[in-house]
Amino acid sequence: MGAYIVKENLNAVILAAGKGTRMKSKKHKVLHELCGKPMIHYILDTLEDMGTTQTLMVIGHLGETLEEALAGEVTFVKQTKQLGTAHAVMQTEEFLQGKDGITLVLNGDHPLFTKDTLQSLIQIHRQKEAAATVLTAELADPTGYGRVIRQGDGSVSRIVEHKDATEEERSVHEINTGTYCFHNKKLFEALKLVNNNNAQGEYYLPDVISILQEQGEVIAASMMADEKEAMGVNDRFQLAEAEAYMQQRILKTHMLNGVTIHQPSSVTIGPDVEIDSDTEIFPGSSLKGNTKIGNNCVIGPEADLFDVLVADHTKIRYSVIEDSEIGSNVTVGPYAYIRPNTSLAENTKVGAFVDLKNAQIGKGSKVSHLAYVGDAEVGQNVNVACGVVTVNYDGFTKHKTVIKDGAFIGCNTNLVAPVTVEEKAYIAAGSTITDDVPPEAFAIARQKQVTKENYVPKLRNKINRHNSL
Repeated sequence: MGAYIVKENLNAVILAAGKGTRMKSKKHKVLHELCGKPMIHYILDTLEDMGTTQTLMVIGHLGETLEEALAGEVTFVKQTKQLGTAHAVMQTEEFLQGKDGITLVLNGDHPLFTKDTLQSLIQIHRQKEAAATVLTAELADPTGYGRVIRQGDGSVSRIVEHKDATEEERSVHEINTGTYCFHNKKLFEALKLVNNNNAQGEYYLPDVISILQEQGEVIAASMMADEKEAMGVNDRFQLAEAEAYMQQRILKTHMLNGVTIHQPSSVTIGPDVEIDSDTEIFPGSSLKGNTKIGNNCVIGPEADLFDVLVADHTKIRYSVIEDSEIGSNVTVGPYAYIRPNTSLAENTKVGAFVDLKNAQIGKGSKVSHLAYVGDAEVGQNVNVACGVVTVNYDGFTKHKTVIKDGAFIGCNTNLVAPVTVEEKAYIAAGSTITDDVPPEAFAIARQKQVTKENYVPKLRNKINRHNSL
């Protein structure tokens, strides 16, 4: 579709007042996550992208948790008694009554509608000059759904629930998704005529369609291209189904944009992740949050990244990285753990079983294996050898270690912070460094070796006497 232009006020009403009892959760249903993101955010992001004038959310059960989680994102309207979907929309009267424009009504537990689908709904609504337009889907097995009965000209004659449908009507496969586009003023005029003369004693929004039809208004329908978008989430099984569909959609988008994903069924990518072309993602990898990956990178196998910026030509294998920045031409792993507020400059190397936290590693430096570098500033072309530990915590406060350009830190060295190792200094293996080391100095801090010749037989005798007691 072409660029979307708002020709009139576009309001949105999201229904989220229900109890969601089938989720069996203390968390509000719409806050449950799909691919690492609460399902309600998919709807809100789409509506924001469409340029809605006003977005209202009708809340009830656990409404305070929604107000806390979505503060500033929507206008909340309370439905103190859950008396049906028409009653829920009526609660927005204070904000929408008498206003020009159109109003979308959506369910908060239907997170899969795309922008194109909702735009098509609005476009048909305008083209038909309809009072109401129903978003529909064609299902192979429509059992249990309300059927959309059309007239010869394609307009909607009525919506009939499955239990009330005739055999002929049940043969129709086009169903009502529960998503609507209304002429705003006509919506609120019709809402006043809805009654609760039904077994549940509730006010139902589909009754508005019947009322407008009886008034001679045009009722249109827009059938979505992919019926899976109509999938709602009422329980954990449906949550898993929706997540699988959303994940497939995300993976497909990246692959069509030039990203190679090996064994896609084993890879998890969040909805806000960005990946440039010619990057390869290997099995078992998980990329979530606001992760951004450059081009020609190799990610995985088994790479777990959350809120990570990765520049071009970098390789990350079997590692966990959180809230950090990785430069270009960097290699990470296998089995590295890079914790928040860490940055790796270009051409650095972080190897096997290395733990970094709040550390800045300069260009060309290497922390190759079995080391912990935390609360540290490491300059360029520094070699941090096997078993090095920055001793940053004294039991009360974290302290900083500074290692400047060209320094060499030998194996099994403890750098007891706060401490600074100046440019091109050399630390001997096995040292515990507690004082600053000047530029180009050699520092060694270990006890002199003692060798006792022919001592082992005496030691064995001593052990044997002890064991015989």
